Order: sequence, then C-alpha cells, then structure tokens
Amino acid sequence: LLGLVQGIAEFLPISSSGHLSILQNLFHMSTAEDGHLFFDVLLHLGTLISICVCYWGDIVAMVREVFIVLRGGRRADGTPVQGNLGAARLFMMIVVGTLPLFLVLPINDKVEELYYITPFIGVTLLLTGCMLFVSDKMTPGKRTEKNMRFRDALVIGLCQCVATLPGLSRSGTTITAGCFVGLDRKFAVRYSFLMSIPAILGSLVLELKGVVLDGEPVGDVTLVPTLLGVL
Repeated sequence: LLGLVQGIAEFLPISSSGHLSILQNLFHMSTAEDGHLFFDVLLHLGTLISICVCYWGDIVAMVREVFIVLRGGRRADGTPVQGNLGAARLFMMIVVGTLPLFLVLPINDKVEELYYITPFIGVTLLLTGCMLFVSDKMTPGKRTEKNMRFRDALVIGLCQCVATLPGLSRSGTTITAGCFVGLDRKFAVRYSFLMSIPAILGSLVLELKGVVLDGEPVGDVTLVPTLLGVL
C-alpha cells in the first residue's frame, strides 16, 4: 500500500513523503521509535530507479560531455568538439542546485520529527496547493540548460532545501522556483527530476549512516515486503 502511494504521488507535485506520513500516522502503521522513515527512504530507491530509467539519455549525455570537458573539449579520439556542451552545463547546474541541501544537515533531526505531526503536514500540503496555483499563473520562461544561470540553480536549490519539510512537494517547489526564475516550463520539470537523483542518494546515505553507525531503529523492515514496496 505504501509503495503504491509512493509510486503514484512521487511523479505528481503533491508531496509523496507527506502522503506516506499521513497514511502511516492515521492508520498507526508505525511510530518514530519504529523508524518508519527508513522504510520511506527505501521506497524512494524505487523512485530513483524510475527516474534513472526515464532520464537515462540525459544521464548518459551528461557523463559523456563531462569527460569531454575534462579532456579539454576533445572526444576520446582527440577530435575537438564544436558548439555548446549543453549536457555538461546541465550537470554543473545540478551540482550547484544540490549544494544548498548541506544547509539542512545540522537540523535534519528536527525536520524528521515533523513527519509525525499530521496537522503540520496538512498545512504544508495546503501551501503546496497555493504554490502550484501561483506557478500556473506565471508567464512561461524560455531559458534551458544552454542559458540557465548559476544564480537560477542556487535559487531552485534553496527552495529544494525548504521542500525537505514534509507536505511541501519537492518537485512542485523546484518546478515553481524554476518557472519563477524564467526557465522553460518543460525544462523546469526535467531539471527538477534530474535534481532529485543526488537528493535521493543523499537521503539514502544519511539513513544508512544512521542505521549502521548510530544504531537508529529500522522498524519491521524485512526483505520481501521492502522489495514489493520498491517495485
């Protein structure tokens, strides 16, 4: 059930983590002591795989062009590359947009406590709805990876920081921020989901660190139900 909620809600700008927490809180599926956030992060592994499949072409292009840049603008056979390396530039924008997430690390424990406060999640879901309403009224921009600015990536990255609060949709917040700074609407969606790759990987690393090094609870997490949820 949780896997279905995650699978449906993740690719809509409605906060999948908020909906997972509401479901778990209302039906008493788990508590803070059970460590239900660890299972939620494992569900996001399914999201990560899905995003990598959907945007595999972009990922391959970024890796290829980053290596071209590292070789001084030349292909593996030594021939120079002409024109704008848009995918390499997109990679840099994702890196810049991800850096602000480090600001959340000192208060991560406080943020996690909010996942168990259902009324707070209700308020942030309303804020998500208001934000999407406003974004729909914005004049569409025209910037893509070829002319996106570093300050655009920083603004979107800071908004992604705020969206670590449960109930604030990460994709909805970053897409709205992208539209606000003048990105093309379709590119804003693409950039938002590509940005989620390092964000989800970071969450996985943090949760695994907590379990392995700090002995945090993992709850009743067993292999078959977890695989089913991820699938």
